[in-house]
Amino acid sequence: MIAYVDAYRARFGVGPICRTLKASLDCGFITARAYWQAKRRASSMMRARHETLARDIHMIHAHRFQAVYGYRKMFAQLQRQGWQGIGRDQVLHVMRGLGIRGVRRGRIPVATRPARSTGGREDLVNRAFTADAPGRLHVADVTYVRLADGSFAYVAFVTDAYARRIVGWAVSASQRTRELPLVALDQSISWTARHGDTQGLIHHSDHGTQYISTIYGTRLNEHGILASTGSVGDSYDNALAETVNGAYKSELIKRCKPFDSVQALEQATFQWVSWWNQERLHEHLGYQTPAEVEARYYQSQVTPVTQ
Repeated sequence: MIAYVDAYRARFGVGPICRTLKASLDCGFITARAYWQAKRRASSMMRARHETLARDIHMIHAHRFQAVYGYRKMFAQLQRQGWQGIGRDQVLHVMRGLGIRGVRRGRIPVATRPARSTGGREDLVNRAFTADAPGRLHVADVTYVRLADGSFAYVAFVTDAYARRIVGWAVSASQRTRELPLVALDQSISWTARHGDTQGLIHHSDHGTQYISTIYGTRLNEHGILASTGSVGDSYDNALAETVNGAYKSELIKRCKPFDSVQALEQATFQWVSWWNQERLHEHLGYQTPAEVEARYYQSQVTPVTQ
């Protein structure tokens, strides 16, 4: 009945419609007063739902790392928390009303020192940063962070291309191979060995001297890992690693005051990597987490036991 009055009230008015309906017992009836009371109740329910949605969005935004979410990831997070019957445009409208917006990434400077040669390595990836299983393709890169005293710290990441899990990382005041990228590499090797085999794994990086050094190449060879590098001076040839660096800078570094020490940066990086792997929603993964995507893969590989 309310919907019927809504459909014709602009043309005939609420009062005349209600009187006409009252005169016809076959149609049933509703008084004008009852109609407006019902509309106020509906308005109050909508307002309460809006306020609840705004509260939940604000709570998500208050999270240390989820504060970087734009409306698409905010919408996905709300759905994971049980919200139904809302749209992305509605979430965007509420976020704008709260003055909330996601973090946008900027261009990330190159931190590795380019080598004069390629070290005899080919590009085995050709910008195809995908894999059909974990432990098939890793990408590596180094970025830098300015500390409170004006000095620099350096951060190395190794990322598995299948689910974009960060499988190795290190923070150091030095770019030297033994103290930075080799530490991240050893972590990635340990992770891969626990979940399968390193034989045939492709390890892709840029032409930084750290990555084509003898000690780094030796460690790769010891574990049957294939070294791969992109062309010199082209960041697109290591785009996935650059994406991780960009997220790290925009989601952690730029949102904090300068860190006082390498140790403080290392602790914050540890927390961010844990969130990235276990909780962060990745658009590339269909707004799932790396841990969820990997778990689904390993579950699919389990062979049912037959009686």
